[in-house]
Amino acid sequence: MSSRPRLLFVSPRFLFPMDEGGKIRTANILRGLKDGAFDITLASPLPEGWEAHKDEIAAICDHFVGWPAPHMPFHLKLLALGGKLPVPVATDWSEEGCAVVQAELKRRPEVMVVDFPHADVLLPLALPGATRRVMFTHNVEAEIFERHASVARFPMSLIWRSQSRKMRRFEGEALRNYHHVIAVSERDAKALTAAYGLRSVSAIDTGVDLDFYRFSAPRAVPEAGGRIVFCGAMNSRSNIDGVTWLLEAIWPLVRKARPAAEALIVGRNPPDDLVARFAGQGVRFTGFVDDIREHVESGDVSVIPLRVGSGTRIKAFEAMALGRPVVSTRIGIEGLDITEGEHFLPADGEAEFAAAILALLEDAPRGAAMAQAARHLLEARFSWSHVARQFEAICLKAGMI
Repeated sequence: MSSRPRLLFVSPRFLFPMDEGGKIRTANILRGLKDGAFDITLASPLPEGWEAHKDEIAAICDHFVGWPAPHMPFHLKLLALGGKLPVPVATDWSEEGCAVVQAELKRRPEVMVVDFPHADVLLPLALPGATRRVMFTHNVEAEIFERHASVARFPMSLIWRSQSRKMRRFEGEALRNYHHVIAVSERDAKALTAAYGLRSVSAIDTGVDLDFYRFSAPRAVPEAGGRIVFCGAMNSRSNIDGVTWLLEAIWPLVRKARPAAEALIVGRNPPDDLVARFAGQGVRFTGFVDDIREHVESGDVSVIPLRVGSGTRIKAFEAMALGRPVVSTRIGIEGLDITEGEHFLPADGEAEFAAAILALLEDAPRGAAMAQAARHLLEARFSWSHVARQFEAICLKAGMI
């Protein structure tokens, strides 16, 4: 039996494959914590085929427990719109999950970390007083809904506003029940403190796997051409909104100036209507890929056209690590401690975004210098091992160990 203090880590998502920002962040932090100050038990849902990831699980925790992954049919999700809880929270509730978490809490871990506020629904109402409770929140959750409401059309805007009110209430009530909250940026830490009157909030950095995402020199940009690349799961509402805006409003401006330019959209499950709509316009959707590196490296500019979201986008650091200059909305780059003009080009309007893309396509040395500066910054400050040490120190302090 380990003499190290016990840390119970409760996730509402099975972490593999690491194909979403939250999974990437959590799994890499746990990998960095493994064999450190804590004896780690990871608790999460178990999807079909989870056994194929046993080696990956063993690399991030000392013990693993789980429950059948919940599945809420679409018609029940519609009914959940009228419920008290926000739909994403309601879909994470599981009777089996609650039982597993309660059993682990009876073992009296010194520290319990809950990954995302959604997972609070898996906890019993009466929690052991000896266990220090830490919430790891990757976003300001209510902010995501509010931003969706700001760009959605009627009647979806009404639904988003209703959900944002429910999430604002749920998020505040949940976070105030924890001894400490960990945010993914100083910006989010301040926003959560101000919104919910929290007393104990710390921020960690966002990281990137610098060994996996190795720097490669940019290619020569073809005359009148060039390729932009977006990476992100295309069944995400935030990514669908951003890519639709990119292709509708920005891409025609780029193609007018550079008729041979190409747009590569990398990510699983792109909507069929979106793929069909932009066929023949120099746009290609890859669907799911095992490895994004070759696709990012095939491009000249990495774009993050997000208008909705919260937290920090790991995709920005991945592109920078690979040596590709980034054009992003300020929401897309929000919370990352990097410098406009030096490490990326900011652009929030259609014309501004198109101009930034064209500036980098037409001045390859400028893009190369920007990519090199970004890579140097990542190497100095933003490895996952560095972030894991930050996280561990917060948990030790929260548990007063």
